[in-house]
Amino acid sequence: MLIKGYDDGPLVAGEPLLARLGFWSNYLLVMCSDGACAERPAPEWFGDDGADADAMSEVLFDPERWPTFRVPAEDGPGAVVIYRNLVGDYGTDYLLTHPDRSCTQQIASWEGDFSGIGLTWHELVRIADNPSIAAEGVQDTATRLLLVLPLLADPDLPEAARARLTASLTAVGAPQDTASNAAEHLLAHLERRSRHDPTWESPLSGSQTAGQPSSA
Repeated sequence: MLIKGYDDGPLVAGEPLLARLGFWSNYLLVMCSDGACAERPAPEWFGDDGADADAMSEVLFDPERWPTFRVPAEDGPGAVVIYRNLVGDYGTDYLLTHPDRSCTQQIASWEGDFSGIGLTWHELVRIADNPSIAAEGVQDTATRLLLVLPLLADPDLPEAARARLTASLTAVGAPQDTASNAAEHLLAHLERRSRHDPTWESPLSGSQTAGQPSSA
């Protein structure tokens, strides 16, 4: 797999990992790492246990294999999530893809905290609900929404957001009795983050971007 800007990184298709135990607790619980939860976040929210999460962590953060998750869109921007497993410089990078030209644009990253520019809830839903059937990557709409969820930076979430997120978590295996609680916690952290950033603007609104486009 080749993405310009990651020429020296051993990118591998990460999509096969999505159905494995421990993936979603690894991927989503980092958003609850600011210590603001009254209740301690747990892998069990996603149907995992500690051993599942630990085993998946070794796979996701392997310096010799950088899992890459593609969320192609039919009409409009899609996304790519890359585990950048450089020794001493681990992080997760979030890129936008553009169907009208072969380039990607890094807009955000996670290195213990989120940095960059996020998207509105409606923009995330548009990406999730608009898969490109002909392109390689994730097609399931629930999975697509969860993969782009860390990009959410919307200070005014619609009422439907919690129900949609709960349904998506249940669809990927979260227990019904914990999915709603997990959705509430995730959205609370994401909404708090966006309200604390007065400079936030969506990169799809014509505002400035977090990184320069590069050819794929």
